[in-house]
Amino acid sequence: MSHRELELLEALRRVGGSARSGELAKVLTVSEETVRRTIKALSKQGLVQRVHGGAYLVGPDAADSFYRRMSEHADEKQRIAAGILPHVDDGMTVFLDVGSTTAFIANELRRRANLTIVTNSIGVAQTLANHNGNHVHFLGGEIQSNERGTFGHVTEQQVQVFALDIAILSADAFSAKHGALYHSATEAQLAAVVADAAERTMVVVTCPKFDDTAPHLGPAPGAIDLILTDAPPPRKHRRSLENWGVSLEVSPAPPGSTREAGQDGKGRTAEPAD
Repeated sequence: MSHRELELLEALRRVGGSARSGELAKVLTVSEETVRRTIKALSKQGLVQRVHGGAYLVGPDAADSFYRRMSEHADEKQRIAAGILPHVDDGMTVFLDVGSTTAFIANELRRRANLTIVTNSIGVAQTLANHNGNHVHFLGGEIQSNERGTFGHVTEQQVQVFALDIAILSADAFSAKHGALYHSATEAQLAAVVADAAERTMVVVTCPKFDDTAPHLGPAPGAIDLILTDAPPPRKHRRSLENWGVSLEVSPAPPGSTREAGQDGKGRTAEPAD
């Protein structure tokens, strides 16, 4: 490998395994074009995975890479993001967390104006700051580089001073018994604090998360107002949501798609199994 390729690999390790091209250019004091060429070369060697706007390390050390998660189920996450717009009006105060789905949502919210954005996500803050009259408040706390965000007691204290019109939260899994679940205890705790503080709370999850599990409880199901997903969840989850009084909304697939929400590949209505 060239000296430049070794430098870029080391820079990715230092920032938690994933980064945007612009961030790497600043760290290495080179142009973004140089970074893109270097990423391309490393990708051919199987050392990094290229994604839109950046790259992440390949291998066991990068298993929880934010950019790896961004590239998974990207079409489904984009559909969910498009379904957010009817719920957010200009001038609202909105919380967004560090989830990969909420990164897609932040891009969609660039269509709104004069928002007050409260976030613990570096990426969300960068996406919405200095745009359409938005006011962005990035919460303090301990930075977790693999999540590209802040967590802990300081983060939880600071978010409680805002009158949130709506909180948009992600989750690592969604259980029919417990609701939103998280792999990180600090992320689960922050989600619970935010849900209690918000006028309205939405949880956004891609449909495969209904089959996943995680060890830490997030917000109490009764604190959640709406689940937004890309396809109907299993029947047992729908029963639980109804019992908890949580609304369910499924973002439709693009017109002409064979994977329209609630349909199988032949356009027939699909009934998810328990």
